[in-house]
Amino acid sequence: MDGTVNQAPRAASAPLIDPFARRITYLRVSVTDRCDFRCQYCMAEAMTFLPKSDLLTLEELDRLCSAFVARGVRRLRLTGGEPLLRRGVMGLVRNLGRHLRTGDLDELTLTTNGSQLARFADDLASAGVRRVNVSLDTLDPDRFRAVTRRGELAPVLDGIRAAQAAGIAVKINTVALRGVNEDEIPRLIEWAHGEGMDITFIETMPMGDIDGDRTEHYLPLTEVERRIATRWTVAPSGHRTGGPARYVHVAETGRRVGFITPLTHNFCESCNRVRLTCTGTLYMCLGQEDSADLRAVLRSGANDAALAKAIDAAIARKPRGHDFVIDRLGAPPALARHMSTTGG
Repeated sequence: MDGTVNQAPRAASAPLIDPFARRITYLRVSVTDRCDFRCQYCMAEAMTFLPKSDLLTLEELDRLCSAFVARGVRRLRLTGGEPLLRRGVMGLVRNLGRHLRTGDLDELTLTTNGSQLARFADDLASAGVRRVNVSLDTLDPDRFRAVTRRGELAPVLDGIRAAQAAGIAVKINTVALRGVNEDEIPRLIEWAHGEGMDITFIETMPMGDIDGDRTEHYLPLTEVERRIATRWTVAPSGHRTGGPARYVHVAETGRRVGFITPLTHNFCESCNRVRLTCTGTLYMCLGQEDSADLRAVLRSGANDAALAKAIDAAIARKPRGHDFVIDRLGAPPALARHMSTTGG
């Protein structure tokens, strides 16, 4: 997808407002469900991925993203699976970058596992990407291999350095896992801050069958935050990136630690986000099953007005919040779909 895409109208239509008066300004878009890792908390080892025929084309992804930008979405985040595995994805990134140049979009970014980042860092920077999140749960090569079931740490660290060299700010995302990496949390903070990066910790989410029991590894971030406060001088930070993280400032390092807490303290009251999967399914809430099939609308030959009407109808169903809970009695996960399907 390297050709010119028709310029979408500048954002002038009515903004997207949900039933609870929250303005939708942030769209997270999965471009693929495939990943070269099999992280233990995210997916099963023997995953069955979607057939390519089910995926939106890159042109369809561009059209849907542009329709949301025209309705006031100011931030686009490309996710996966691993987004940089999608063939031709840089064509999509370059084309979406036109919305940065017109001023209709404030930020185009992505979440990546970092495995392919060294290959694409310069191209991402040239397309207008100024910030990426890299998912990294450990700095120990053997532990990294165990958590990801097949990944290698060195290429991820190379990718982080390449992104920084290209002028892209990197934030580290770490899933806090009891008995897995909780002993490494201080080291991760010291390393990230020493390399000029903020770091955000995330509670494991009850999504999809992962061939195991999440409850034994669930680590409430209230506990993590207490531990951090005994080691460093921390104070609440007003820093916001448009997502759900709440930040504290660490006086000794001058940088921030974030917390994403879907279980111990949900962030629903300020939710400004919706998620679009690689199959064109729009989820109005990460933690609910209600969705809208925008692929069917696209492939019915709908014009822009009909597409906008379908988006409006979906946003009108956005719920107040999610109901995540880690069930310690062996019940199935709260949601059957994997995070890699919805988009990280």
